[in-house]
Amino acid sequence: QVQLVESGGDSVQAGDSLTLSCAFSGRTFSSYTMGWFRQVPGKEREFVAAVKWSGGSTRYADSVKGRFTITRDNAKKSFYLEMSSLKPEDTAVYYCAVDVATRLRVLPDEYAYWGQGTQVTVSS
Repeated sequence: QVQLVESGGDSVQAGDSLTLSCAFSGRTFSSYTMGWFRQVPGKEREFVAAVKWSGGSTRYADSVKGRFTITRDNAKKSFYLEMSSLKPEDTAVYYCAVDVATRLRVLPDEYAYWGQGTQVTVSS
């Protein structure tokens, strides 16, 4: 099993920056992908960003390109979502997740392990 613990959610103003963190523990794999998703009430969980643990290749949703950056720290077994120029439409519960595949996949069902979620609220 893999355990994921998120932190960093907060209430901020439009234009502000915020960094979310996800620390994971438990079983390790030879290769995997770390992802961030978000969800608002009444809507499906949507892909935000992903990074390959090995090599560091990344993929982003069009809605966050140029504003969000996903990074990882292998030594700390953590990965991060650095968010800047935040908009009210970024308001959501943000989840980190692990996919044991090596491809940068975007569907929530393809990710096997999930954190508990952290709330990000952006006010105009």
